[in-house]
Parts: sequence; C-alpha cells; structure tokens
Amino acid sequence: MRTFQSITLVFFLLLSASLIAADFQILSTGMRITVLSRLGNPVENAKVTVYDNREDYENEEHAIAGPAFTDAKGRVTFKNLEVKQYYVQVIKGDESNYGDAEQTGKLIKGKLNKFNIVIQ
Repeated sequence: MRTFQSITLVFFLLLSASLIAADFQILSTGMRITVLSRLGNPVENAKVTVYDNREDYENEEHAIAGPAFTDAKGRVTFKNLEVKQYYVQVIKGDESNYGDAEQTGKLIKGKLNKFNIVIQ
C-alpha cells in the first residue's frame, strides 16, 4: 500500500511539473544561422550580427546580438530572442549577404529557428 502511495505521489509531482513547465516555457527562443558560400559550403569564422530593425542594420548600430563568429560547420547560435523578425548581417573578408537574405522569418516561440544565409 505504501509503495502505491509513493508511486502516486511521484506521478502527481511529475504531472504538476510538466504543466508548470508548459505554462512558463522552459525552452528559450533561439536562432541558428548557417553561413554558406556560393557553392553551398559552410563558411567558418564569418562575423554574424543581429539587428532589431532595418535602420539599425543599414547603419550597423544597436546590434541586439553579436557579433559572433561561425564555427567549422558555418553555424552560430543566438539564444533568448523575442518572437519577431530580425535583420542579420554576415561578413567574411570581402563577401557578405548585403542585398540578399537580410531579414529572417518570424521566430517561433520556444524553438531553435534555423536559417541559411549565402554570402558572395
């Protein structure tokens, strides 16, 4: 009888914790950018900066994330972002994404949103 009560208590606590987690969102909203060359190869050590709006992007001021540099797989991740669209600047040497793929889609809450950006 005591074992049944213990199992019931553990089940109730797990159920309560899952309901609380659903309400308070444990997972943060993030964005993973993969930078690719014109040939589709990952670009390592590209500088990636995230801006809140087009004006800040064009003036290269008030970045909300970054700059950060891509890893060997051409990826960089930003966490704890708001659910909205962002402007992303990518630069590596004399190549960039300026004029193409500057704005992300609207991020989905609680997900790691993934975007590919080609630089040329």
